[in-house]
Formats: sequence, C-alpha cells, structure tokens
Amino acid sequence: MAVGGALPKSDGKDYPGNMTVFVFLACLVASSGGLIFGYDIGISGGVTSMDPFLMRFFPSVYAKEQEVVDTNQYCKFDSVLLTLFTSSLYLAALVASLFASVITRKCGRKITMLGGGVTFFVGAILNGLAVNIAMLIIGRILLGIGVGFSNQAVPLYLSEMAPAKMRGMLNISFQLMITVGILAANLINYFTAKISGGWGWRISLGLAAVPAVIMAGGSIFLPDTPNSLVARGKEEEARAMLRRIRGTPDIELEYDDLIAASEASKAIDNPWKTLLERRYRPQMAMAILIPTLQQLTGINVVMFYAPVLFKTIGFGGTASLMSSVISGGVNMVATFVSIATVDRLGRRKLLLEGGCQMIIAQFVLGTLILIKFGTDGVASISRSYAIGVVFCICVFVSAFAWSWGPLGWLVPSEIFPLEIRSAAQSMVVVFNMAFTFIIAQIFLMMLCRLKFGLFYFFGFCELLMTAFVFFFLPETKGIPIEEMDRIWGRHWYWKRFVDDSTSNRKVQMAYNASAV
Repeated sequence: MAVGGALPKSDGKDYPGNMTVFVFLACLVASSGGLIFGYDIGISGGVTSMDPFLMRFFPSVYAKEQEVVDTNQYCKFDSVLLTLFTSSLYLAALVASLFASVITRKCGRKITMLGGGVTFFVGAILNGLAVNIAMLIIGRILLGIGVGFSNQAVPLYLSEMAPAKMRGMLNISFQLMITVGILAANLINYFTAKISGGWGWRISLGLAAVPAVIMAGGSIFLPDTPNSLVARGKEEEARAMLRRIRGTPDIELEYDDLIAASEASKAIDNPWKTLLERRYRPQMAMAILIPTLQQLTGINVVMFYAPVLFKTIGFGGTASLMSSVISGGVNMVATFVSIATVDRLGRRKLLLEGGCQMIIAQFVLGTLILIKFGTDGVASISRSYAIGVVFCICVFVSAFAWSWGPLGWLVPSEIFPLEIRSAAQSMVVVFNMAFTFIIAQIFLMMLCRLKFGLFYFFGFCELLMTAFVFFFLPETKGIPIEEMDRIWGRHWYWKRFVDDSTSNRKVQMAYNASAV
C-alpha cells in the first residue's frame, strides 16, 4: 500500500450506470456557480489597478503610485482600505457559508445556489453604481454572501450527481468555470481600462451581474440530487431521479446505500457536534487543512492582485492587465489537463506533481525579483526580464490549475458521509474564505515588508503541503461517495481514529462485493 493509503483498484462497489446527457447538462449548469467566484477574483485586482478608480475611492494610493520611480516599488500599493475593499468579500462568504449549511441540508442544494445567485446579482449592481466607499463595501459583502452560498452547495451537488468513475472530471467543471470567470474578467478589465472618461471600472464591476443571472436562472431548472431528496424524506423521487441520472433501472445497490446513509444522517441531531467526534477526525482534518493549504499556495494573491503585482514590478498599466490576461488564459487551459487525467491518474499524483512544480516556480520567481529589485525595491526591468517573470508566474499558475485548484474543491466534497456532509462542506468554505481573507488583507503589507521573500514564504508553504499529501492523503479515485469512509480505516495514520469494528466490517463488505 502507498504511503498515502491508496486502495487497490478492485476494492469497492461498482454501481451500474454511466454518465448520461442529463447528468452532463445538469453538472454544466450547476458548475456555472464557479463563474461568480472566478469573475470576482479576476475583476478585483484589475479594477484596483485602474487610475480613475483609485483617484475616486483611494486617492492616497493613487498619489503614492504617482511618486517618482526611486520610491520603493514593493510598498506603493500598501493600503489597509484598499485591501479591505478586496478582502471584505471573503469575510462575508465565510459567515454566509455557515448559514448555507443549514439551507443546503433542509431545503436542498439547488435552493442554496439560487439564493447565492440572486444575492450576488444585487451586490454587482451596487458595485457598478457605487458613488462612495460605503456602497463599494456593502456591494462586496453581498457578493461575498453569494460566493459563500455557491461554494458551499455547488461542489456537493456535482459530487452527488456524478457517477463514481467520472466524479473527478465533472466536479472539476466547477474549477474550470472559476478559471473562465477569471479570464473573462481579465479581458473585460483590459478593454474597459481603455475607455475614455474614466468610467470603465463601472462596467467591470457591474458585469458581475451576468454570471449571477446565469447561475440563478440555471438553478431554477436544475433537479435536486438523489442524496438530498433522500435526506429530506423524498425516497420515491430520489429513486426516480437516480434511475434518470444513471440511465439504467438497475440502481438498487446504490439506492440502498443512499437509504442507509440517510438513516445514519437522521440519527444525527447536530451535524456540527457530530463532526467533532473522534471517528470523524480524518474528515475534519481534511476539511480544515485542504482549503487552508490551497490558499497558502499564494494563488489568489497572484490572480486577484496580478495587475497590481505586475504594475509593482515595473509593467505599465495596460501591460499589467495584458499580463494578467495571459496568466488567466494559462489557468483556464491547464485546468483541462486535470479534467482529462484526474479519473485516470488519481488525485494524489496530480497534487504531488503540481506541488513540486509550484515550489520550483515560487523560488525562481523570488530569485528573479531579488536580483532585479534587491531589498530597496528600486529598479526598472527590461522587456526580456519582464517576459521571464510572466513565464514563471504562468508555470506556477498552470501547476495550481491542474492540482490544488480543482482538487482543493473536489477531494473535500467527496470524502464526507451524508450525516456530516453539509456541515463539513461549510467548514471547507469557512477555512478557504478565512485564509483567502487573511492573505488578501495582509498580502500588500507582506509584499512591502518581506519583499522578494514573500515568494520564498509561499514556496516553503508548498513544500509543507506536498509532504502532507504524500503522507496523509489517501487516494479517492473511483470510490462511490457513500462508500468513501472505508479508506480511513486502511490508512497508516488515520486508522487509529476510526472505529475498528465498523471499519473492518465495511472493508470486508467491500471485498465481498468486489469478489462477486
């Protein structure tokens, strides 16, 4: 057995059925929830690098930016108010995901997605029409509520609808939509920055309403998942839906597992309290560590501060936006690598390869900035040197896009048993948004204080997270979602937290099923 606890290919139930057109379309529509998150990540950094926006809302930052070139390039965007504008969304998403857990469990996944889309739409309109900082922040908070609802419900929906053998591919469509949103936002920023009159930022912020309409409108027509229907006592609807999404009447084995999981779920009065029990320690550790480590890659500061970052190291305003378009395009294209390989190579191989590639990219990037800017932050860079910096960033972004980007959402969404699934997924979103908020809030300050060392810091974090995957993350490829809990009982470390009798019984049942 591998160090990480990979299971033999033959271990586990093989439910009948393949991916149907109905499932593909449902997952495609649901994954559009990633558009709102991606669009916001891409749009924020671009808007905060536009001079008319800074002049109107952050004049002190604009004044510092216009100072002569011999000022410290590392520190010219260091502003608490500016980072609060960017990061307030993530704090709101953190709080919203806790409420979304209850709605998802009681009302279903699609209602949560609908609520998220509507709230995000209102926030987008407020931001597009903003006349002061208060309107901007309130709009950002509403956007955050929409993101919190979406990120809580969409990964669960995709994992529950997908057949086990294609769960990775379909779930990663959420991350693909995030990258599409980022790229679209970067392109929009590039063109709106050229609008004379200085009001292009309003179009950039206001167009966030478009992905919100797509998500909200699509969710109205989505079916709910069999898992959610069973959990809410709609057994016959769940049976009919399972037949439809699997494309076969032979669904009794999977249906019986859903019923069994639902019965276990009904015995739980407080899923949050249950999540803290010793037997769920492996799942709780993953719910905390995977989203936390995903943010410690430094990807979001690269993506939503990309224009500011490029501008800081000497690119012109338009050139910085174009460079972020390039990195956004690489992000989207590289996600297809994960879609094509995740259900063949597995989760661990992609995470390990991506981690190693990100480590190399961060240390090389930090060294390039050290050589040119040193510790005083005063320098200008040549075109060839700038291309080298952009190339390193693209190497880093591509590694993230086929590893920690999609798998940071996929793995948590597929490892939780039904009785704690909504609560645990909320915990994933909470820690994801908490560390996104923290890093977004302190990134510009850290860049000013740590300078080139900031990239070494993220490289060291990626070294730790790659070691974590190697030693502590078991392989989840191809295992039915309601049978996922057995992997912990066979892992060299996590088995000590799992009830031995329950684990052994489930493993024996799995072997018996595979032998038939």
